[in-house]
Amino acid sequence: MTEESSQASFVLSAFGDEIVVDFESQLQCLRDLGVGWLDLRAAWGIGVLHLDDQMVARVHQLCHQYGIKIACVGSPVGKSPIADPLEVELANLERIFRIAERVGTRMIRVFSFYPPKGTAESGYDALLAESTSRLRRMAELARRDGFRLVLENEKGLVGDTVARCHALMSALGGANLGFAWDTANFVQVGEEQLIERGWPLLGAYVEHVHAKDAFLADGKVCVAGAGEGQVRELLAALRERGYRGFLALEPHLTIAGHSSGFSGPDGMALAVAALRKLMAELGCEERVAPR
Repeated sequence: MTEESSQASFVLSAFGDEIVVDFESQLQCLRDLGVGWLDLRAAWGIGVLHLDDQMVARVHQLCHQYGIKIACVGSPVGKSPIADPLEVELANLERIFRIAERVGTRMIRVFSFYPPKGTAESGYDALLAESTSRLRRMAELARRDGFRLVLENEKGLVGDTVARCHALMSALGGANLGFAWDTANFVQVGEEQLIERGWPLLGAYVEHVHAKDAFLADGKVCVAGAGEGQVRELLAALRERGYRGFLALEPHLTIAGHSSGFSGPDGMALAVAALRKLMAELGCEERVAPR
C-alpha cells in the first residue's frame, strides 16, 4: 500500500430527494443510516434552483437541527440546450451561488449542455468547443465568488462518453472545474472496461463521485458493485490516489429519470449497505467527521 493510499478516506453523502419528497424526512432517514452529508438537488418536491429564500433558510435550519451537512449543490445548470443564450444559465448559476452560500457548501455540480434536437451522436464532437467555452465562463464566475464546480457526465449531453469528458476536462486546463464521476451514466452510454479505459484519462480530475452502478445490456441502474461499471475497481483506484472526498449515493432504484431519480427509504438503505459492504471488502476507510 502506498503512502497516498494509506491516507485515503471516503465520506458518504446522498441525494435526499431519492428517499422521500419531504425534506425533514430525508434528513431523518439519512441520520438513521449514519450518513451525515447531503447532495442538495430538491426539497419538498422543488428543484434547488427554484427554492425561494425562505425555503433555503428552512433547509439550513433543518440541516443544523439534524446534524446533516451539505456536500454539494446538485444544480441543473448546464442541463439546457447549447443553442440557448448562455446568459440565462449564468443567471441561474448566480442564484445557485447564493443558495450554496446559505446552506454552507462551496461545491456545485454542473452539466455540459444538450446538443440541438436531431443531432446524431457522431455530431457531438463538433460541439465540444462551444461546451468548453460555456463551462469556462461558468468556472470564471465560480472562481470570482469562491465556489468550485464539478462537471457530471451524462447520457444525451455533450459530455457523455469518456473520450468527450476527457476532451472537455483537458481543454479547460486550470479552470475552476473538477469532474464528478458517475459510473452508471458512463455504463448507459456503452462504456465498457471503464476503469482500464477511463481512469487513466479522467482520474486526475475526479473531485466528486456518484455511487451507483448499471448493466450494459439495458442500462438498468443497480446498487454499487452489482453492475458492470467496475465500482469495486473505481474505489480501489480512488484509494490508491489518496482520495479524501465524497461518495454520493444516487441509487435510482425505483425511478431513473433524466433530471432526477427515486429509490425510497428502503432503496436508499439497500444502496448504503451495498456501498459500505464493498468498501469494507476493499479495506476503504469511511470518514464520518467533516472534511
